[in-house]
Amino acid sequence: MRQISAVEPDRPARRRVAFYSHDTQGLGHVRRTSLLARAVVDADPDVDVLLLSGAREATSLPLPERTEVVTLPRVGKDPDRGYGPRTWGGTLDDVVHVRAGVLDGALAAFRPDVLVVDKVPLGVGGELLPALRRLRAEGGTACVLGLRDVLDTPEVAVREWREQRSTSVIERFFDEVWVYGDARVYDPLTEYALPEHVAAKAVFTGYLGRGRASTTEPSIDSGPYVLCLVGGGQDGAALAEAFAAAPLPAGHRGVLVTGPYLPEATRDRLHAGAAGRDDLEVHAFVRDVVPLVEGAAAVVTMGGYNSVCELLASGRPGLVVPRTHPRAEQLVRACRLADLGLLDVLVGAITPERVGAWLARTAADVAPRRPEIDVDLDGLARVPELVAGLVARFATPARAATAAPHPQDQQEEEHRATA
Repeated sequence: MRQISAVEPDRPARRRVAFYSHDTQGLGHVRRTSLLARAVVDADPDVDVLLLSGAREATSLPLPERTEVVTLPRVGKDPDRGYGPRTWGGTLDDVVHVRAGVLDGALAAFRPDVLVVDKVPLGVGGELLPALRRLRAEGGTACVLGLRDVLDTPEVAVREWREQRSTSVIERFFDEVWVYGDARVYDPLTEYALPEHVAAKAVFTGYLGRGRASTTEPSIDSGPYVLCLVGGGQDGAALAEAFAAAPLPAGHRGVLVTGPYLPEATRDRLHAGAAGRDDLEVHAFVRDVVPLVEGAAAVVTMGGYNSVCELLASGRPGLVVPRTHPRAEQLVRACRLADLGLLDVLVGAITPERVGAWLARTAADVAPRRPEIDVDLDGLARVPELVAGLVARFATPARAATAAPHPQDQQEEEHRATA
């Protein structure tokens, strides 16, 4: 009788990495997750990746090889009623129950060597708790909490950290905390006075800046242009309309990317206006925005994490118009970077005149910026090294045992092989 084993004897098991993004609002979290996945795949030809996401758009983003996506029933946030199902009827508990079952089942079957959780340690409504308990009980999986540089103002971030019991959750379930930033720009460990045993698990990866492009081809025709980005678009209507109405620098066209979530009436109005002009083009969605940013003479953008990383990595002159509600994260980030001389920030009324005045000054200014620091933008190169270190650290006999099939499963496999 031929012995069937889970792993071929002359070849090590393929490494497996899972990324979870709660993604209740916009594209920022899932975009960051997909970039991390690509960095890991590019660095290791023998790794499989699983993305767990509640954003349908995850399948529209450029995905790396050897990567599969499990999409969860979607959760939305209503300003008055809070979180709830985006599509279904019922309550938040109803949809969280389904999501938790999908997450637990997928992670139990995938058995990742490393699980990276984006921002919220237990996910929406605690939906990750069953899976985290299972992974801890079985052993062999390193669990990482990934945090962007700025969560919110210190007052809000500390309150939410306490309400979510993040410290005890990290202590129980997580092996490392990755901060996708540069402590010289913003140090959440200090700003939020995080406990020492959380800080002991923290690693600053650097911003996920360089290495984002999946293509090298620009998304528009050649010729000088200025660019406006409004993230996912759900709260970018004011900036999009101000840019479209702003006077453009002589000899430049305007390119506006509205994002898929811009209100439909606003998007239709912008497309109609651009149809009658030869100096403005409007795109609802661009699969790879990096070449577009790199080719621009100047960039006007909201202050989300991904947009700022792309701007900093490009070296292009940038004006950040941060969102201030419901979170002040973008405002805190933009002001800190502006203080360091890395970009300009527009706070207050968003008008065509103010946007146009900045564009005019920037087009006329040929002097290079001299920022106070050289920001670390190499996080995407560093994360695969961290993953490899965790895989080696957790490659224990217990891991090999959990990777093997259940004895009954093995007997059934042997029976099929000899039938």
